[in-house]
Amino acid sequence: MSDSVSASGSSAVSAAPADTGLERSIDWKQGVIIAMGVPILILPSLYDLDGTLWALSIVIWVVSVLQGFLQNMAIGEMAANFGVSGIGACAQYVFTDEEKYKGKKVNWGKFIGAFTAWSYWFTWTPVIPIFTIMTGAYLQDSNFSEYLGFLSDVNSTLLNLILGLVIFGTIIFIGSRGLNGGARAQMVLAGITIIPLVIVVAIPFFNGTFSLDNITDGFTPAGWTWSGNDICMVFGCLAVAQWSACAWESAATYGAEYKNPGRDLPKALISCGLICLFMYFIVSFSVYGTLGHTGVETTGYATLAPLCVSNFGSIGALVALILLVAGMVMLIQTAFLGSSRTLFAMSQNGNMPRLLSKTNKNGAPIYAMLFQFAVGMCLIPLGTPGMILAASSFGFCFALGMAMVCFIKTHRDPRFKDQPRVWSAPRGWYYVAIALAIYQFFVLIPCLAYFSIEAYGPSSVVIGAIILLIYIPLWFVLQRYEAKNNDSSTQCRRRP
Repeated sequence: MSDSVSASGSSAVSAAPADTGLERSIDWKQGVIIAMGVPILILPSLYDLDGTLWALSIVIWVVSVLQGFLQNMAIGEMAANFGVSGIGACAQYVFTDEEKYKGKKVNWGKFIGAFTAWSYWFTWTPVIPIFTIMTGAYLQDSNFSEYLGFLSDVNSTLLNLILGLVIFGTIIFIGSRGLNGGARAQMVLAGITIIPLVIVVAIPFFNGTFSLDNITDGFTPAGWTWSGNDICMVFGCLAVAQWSACAWESAATYGAEYKNPGRDLPKALISCGLICLFMYFIVSFSVYGTLGHTGVETTGYATLAPLCVSNFGSIGALVALILLVAGMVMLIQTAFLGSSRTLFAMSQNGNMPRLLSKTNKNGAPIYAMLFQFAVGMCLIPLGTPGMILAASSFGFCFALGMAMVCFIKTHRDPRFKDQPRVWSAPRGWYYVAIALAIYQFFVLIPCLAYFSIEAYGPSSVVIGAIILLIYIPLWFVLQRYEAKNNDSSTQCRRRP
């Protein structure tokens, strides 16, 4: 960072929006720890991508994480300089222009920012039911029937709902104590999950169960020709993969809560990205080299279960199961804290009911958390992680594309382009953002629709479209309500 930029740090922070109501209580290490659930995101997608790409998925994971470095630098710059909570809050801050739309019937800038935030919220929200469902899948997996066989007779939806109540209740309790409390809980969970997960996927390289032939012989499906159809499926899988592999931008979600955003946020982002690059490669490489395409298809979403049994036997597998479930809970907490803060930012900007912006004595957005809990419980009965994941990937593609447009705007709009920065993305990132916006809107979204229809049928596209578009009438109703209340309060103040 140049001296001139460092010297202007205080003015840049003061130029940010008014006090968010969130407490600046974490440093970069805590930001990394809170986002440490992201490496676990690969687990459901291993199975989802395998049916289409086989071992070629390994390349997709690595490319997706590298893509994350390109777009997350732009997101990090905005979050650090505006002191707001990630993509959703950045979009609302940048696109909202009261002067430009003053006296007009609709503030389209505010709508664009709000819809981007809603799309981003929809990205994180399904993480919670997906991994609750996956936790249930591991608990009912036949590899662990010796110890948990009694759960095999339990209705899976009922089990998942019970798990949801327990997990969400625990996370709300921890989260209500503030982001510091969440960081401490994540530190404990990270210590007992990330390292053991690395051990689980590393052992096959030394005990003879890993074979490179499983990868080379099943690198692509039979009949793969790199035709137009195959290429569309690759880009569709890249759109699904980025839902997992690029999600470490969640470290920027706490932009309003870093003690020193200009220093802490880029350190947290880069550290998290490097960890994800290692984890996404080693996990996918080990799983495909050990199980092969057939093994992954057979085990389904409980992909690591046979590795645990092979590595440790039945008793060790039970211990590994406990660690994997703890990892699921860690990821759910990452998603829960991030998505509730997006709701909080939307409420502050008048794009969701004002109740959701209220915080408790610890500065935690408790009502946003409770709303998140209710939505997550409603999604659990869908019971199909792949379809939920594909549907929410549309929201992420749109939100990432708009985040790049947002970054471009901050470098062209007179309101932002000359504002001092506490931290800036590398030189030339303006053009990188243009390329990424085109890529998200005109390559990934169409190919994702094609992939989703081929893999899950049109239902995933319809569900994704409904959840995204339902916000449009909701926003207009909310704006009418806000305008009516503002008019009423103004009239009351004018009365003698």
